[in-house]
Amino acid sequence: MEKKAGQLKLIEKIGYSAGDTASNLFFQTFMLFLMYFYTDVFGIPPAIVGTMFLVTRIWDAVTDPLMGMIADRTNTRWGKFRPYLLWIAIPFGVIGFLMFTTPDFSVNGKIIYAYVTYILMMMVYTAINVPYSSLMGVMTPNSMQRTVLSTFRFVAAFIGAFIVQGTVMSMVKAFGEGRETLGWQAAMGVLAALAILLFLFTFFTTKERVHPPREQKNIFSQDIKDLFTNKAWVLIAGATVLQLAFISIRNSAMVYYFKYYTQDQVLTLFGNTINLPFDTFTSSFMMIGTAFTILGALLTKTFTKVLDKKNTYGGFMAASAILTGLFFLVKPENVLLIYIMQIITSFFLGPVSVLQWAMYTDTADYGEWAKGRRSTGLIMSASLFALKLGLTLGGAIVGWILGYYGFVANQAQAADALLGIRLIMSIYPAVFGLLGSALIYFYPLNNTMMIKIEKDLEARRIEEEQD
Repeated sequence: MEKKAGQLKLIEKIGYSAGDTASNLFFQTFMLFLMYFYTDVFGIPPAIVGTMFLVTRIWDAVTDPLMGMIADRTNTRWGKFRPYLLWIAIPFGVIGFLMFTTPDFSVNGKIIYAYVTYILMMMVYTAINVPYSSLMGVMTPNSMQRTVLSTFRFVAAFIGAFIVQGTVMSMVKAFGEGRETLGWQAAMGVLAALAILLFLFTFFTTKERVHPPREQKNIFSQDIKDLFTNKAWVLIAGATVLQLAFISIRNSAMVYYFKYYTQDQVLTLFGNTINLPFDTFTSSFMMIGTAFTILGALLTKTFTKVLDKKNTYGGFMAASAILTGLFFLVKPENVLLIYIMQIITSFFLGPVSVLQWAMYTDTADYGEWAKGRRSTGLIMSASLFALKLGLTLGGAIVGWILGYYGFVANQAQAADALLGIRLIMSIYPAVFGLLGSALIYFYPLNNTMMIKIEKDLEARRIEEEQD
């Protein structure tokens, strides 16, 4: 019955989702703090950091699809994708820890160390996250169950974000005791250990059930051709680049925005006065956003039933982008308004993040339905590359803009630098969000189409089993 209906047990949904908590302990740290860490803690010029982010994507352009094809060709008693959670968990944690270790090198030595550790981290991130993301596409053939699974996954991802936002700055301060470099090293050591345990939990609680057609032969040139002629994948991948650039620019800007622009503030609420030092303001802003992102994510299934996946993704991203753009008009002392806008923006982003990966698994079904070939690993690895490209593009833009407007770390900023910080918190990310929303308008897979594809594929598999 389970095989026919594609239903998943609760423990498997929780187990799978734990992997995204593990991944996001680092991914969220990269989005929120990595640019700040490199400029204000490690002491690398922002424009150089921005260029480093973009240059490293050249190597990712090779390793991401390569990892997908390797995973598609892997055959073990644990399946194609699960084994990598077991094999790569420890290297993932160790290299993540080394990224935030700060040896006392010259500026050039620091740049080289940053390049090496960042590239290694992106490689192990690929080696574990391509199989992890692909696993969702083979745990069940049921499209709506995958949407539910994606909801679990992204609630867990946001829990990872919540942990990062709520604890990292506090751990840095507590462990460092005035030495920020030591504090970052210790804090990331804690997160690395937790990530390793969570990935192992995912390995032991999940199972692969969907397999490629029995007669399928994996040919490199055919795999690549199938990928780039899959219209649905091309469109959601393009939207992902723009979506992650939107999120990355905004998230990377937050620490700078509160440290240098809003600075310490006071919130008056119900007659009570609350002091908000900039670091408390930053953490609370992030955490309240994550809480409402989780709420939005939990309601994804309801929204998609009424509005369809495509319309929910595009419409909610547009709403988030417009609200983000309006941040340019907000004054530092408008503390309550800053929180309210963060709540609404984050709520709309919840379903967007959930639907992104659910729509990718739909494109894998679409590719098999249209061409008779299934390359889940390649599709998800190329999708991960799109995600990392958007993340990197956003980080690079932040570095370049800070450099262009004359930002200098750890001192009062000139008017031009403050303008640049306000722009990367508002207008620049909003442009990318609106472009991503516009692109998804052409995405061809709606709920009705996916029901037809699911039924056709189920009939094919039954026929294959009878042969």
